[in-house]
Amino acid sequence: MTRLAPAAFMTLVGILPPAAAPAAQQDKPNIIVLISDDTGWGDLGCYGGGAGRGMPTPNLDRLAEEGLQFWSFYGQASCTPGRAAMITGRIPNRSGMTTVAFQGQGGGLPAAEWTYASVLKQAGYNTFFAGKWHLGEADDALPIAHGFDVMRNTFLYHLNAYTYPLESFNPDMDPALRATFAEITTGLLEGEAGRPAREVGKIDDDNISEIDVMTTDVSLEYLERFAGQDAPFLMSINFGKNHQPNIPARAFEGASPAKSKYADSVVELDHHIGQIMDKVRELGIEEDTLVFYTVDNGAWQDVHPDAGYTPFRGTKGTCREAGNRVPAIAWWPGTIEAGGDRHEIVGGLDLLATFASLAGVDLPEEDRAGEPIVFDSHDMTPLLKGEEGWDRDEWFYFTETELSPGAIRVGKWKAVFNLRGDNGAMAGSESPAPELGWRGQEKYVATVPAIYDLWQDPQERYDLFMNSFTEKTWTLLLFNETIAGLMKSYQEHPPRRLQSEVYTGPMTIERFRTIDQIKGILEKKGITLPQDDE
Repeated sequence: MTRLAPAAFMTLVGILPPAAAPAAQQDKPNIIVLISDDTGWGDLGCYGGGAGRGMPTPNLDRLAEEGLQFWSFYGQASCTPGRAAMITGRIPNRSGMTTVAFQGQGGGLPAAEWTYASVLKQAGYNTFFAGKWHLGEADDALPIAHGFDVMRNTFLYHLNAYTYPLESFNPDMDPALRATFAEITTGLLEGEAGRPAREVGKIDDDNISEIDVMTTDVSLEYLERFAGQDAPFLMSINFGKNHQPNIPARAFEGASPAKSKYADSVVELDHHIGQIMDKVRELGIEEDTLVFYTVDNGAWQDVHPDAGYTPFRGTKGTCREAGNRVPAIAWWPGTIEAGGDRHEIVGGLDLLATFASLAGVDLPEEDRAGEPIVFDSHDMTPLLKGEEGWDRDEWFYFTETELSPGAIRVGKWKAVFNLRGDNGAMAGSESPAPELGWRGQEKYVATVPAIYDLWQDPQERYDLFMNSFTEKTWTLLLFNETIAGLMKSYQEHPPRRLQSEVYTGPMTIERFRTIDQIKGILEKKGITLPQDDE
């Protein structure tokens, strides 16, 4: 298999003892989080895809057969907020991680945020990160600054960001701009907590297709090392597939019956997950290990056909189901009953509270800077163990700058306020927008939202607020009460500033003068506004 920098990897060999025979079953489970990128809800065989779509997924299907499959599991609308929500257990606007981060922006996940790694360190876990991060470039925003003992084969952006300076992808780019992109684009990183991160190589035409091969290889090596230790371990393994452009590894070119780049990449992803699962079984640590597979956000329909399949309305980047509902599978032999299905509202936000509960630690009441903090994470242990006690019945959907949600689900009902991505398509039309997308403007309803019954109409085709069948105006009380609780939490725990650049509308003369006048008034009162970098 391709290895970018074996010598650099060996610099860490001395800090972990060699692998040994598996220890006796432990009270705290090992946790392996497997996250793929942009994979469609309907791509996997266990979700109706697989061989029937020319992309067999036997390993993920087996994971579902032996574990628990979720049918109403939610990520966020795009990569960075999806990953931030999973790792912090907080709605992305609380941490300021609401929009996709590009190279050269710096910043990232605030140092004061807790992650599931830093929480599990309190419970004595060894922690490991590999693959896609996409939560910032600053030193204090990297995995090894957020609770991970080790990071390997770590890349900071979405895959297409690495293609910008490549002449093979953009031969029409001005050479000066190409040089700028090459300069500001950080390559593959490795490092250990308490030491500076090391860039061990650039991502280029030679290795961009092999990036998940390298992530899998190094993860297998650390899985063997951790398995022999007395301490439980957390491994966060993040694949670059299936983010556009999908570039299957050389060994998987043409490997799918469909013979498309996307299908080949799905087959590759499934193979790598199979390698990890085979290693867990080989090491004999199945009953000590929770494996959780999911995706950061919904399928990206704007780039079809190099995109995943979703039966839902909308796309990545919108508040529709297609942008947020994702596959999720939990596997833990001896604890999770094989072949289970859960239809409750669950999401990536809930990983933090679940992992903390299984590790026997409480969620912190203060952030890492000592300020009060609120989490949006719910403990899904009752769902995993088939017990009573699951307490989430709502989900908030957000786009980049929203403080109040662009949509909200309570039980089976969903209210949609932000119609972005519909591009004029009417609910109930023959084209309910599976192909309409992220590039559309944010468009909000004037007075009342569209109301959908997701049990009868998961595609959000028929607005039931008022129609000839029945009118569901009474649901507004339900939605308003839930949103009021969320807005109150912002007053008690104000969100952090946005951590990435985002377009917030044109800077008009009037807007500039208003901001300037406000600054003048505040300065007269002895109040100075902080600079952007504070």
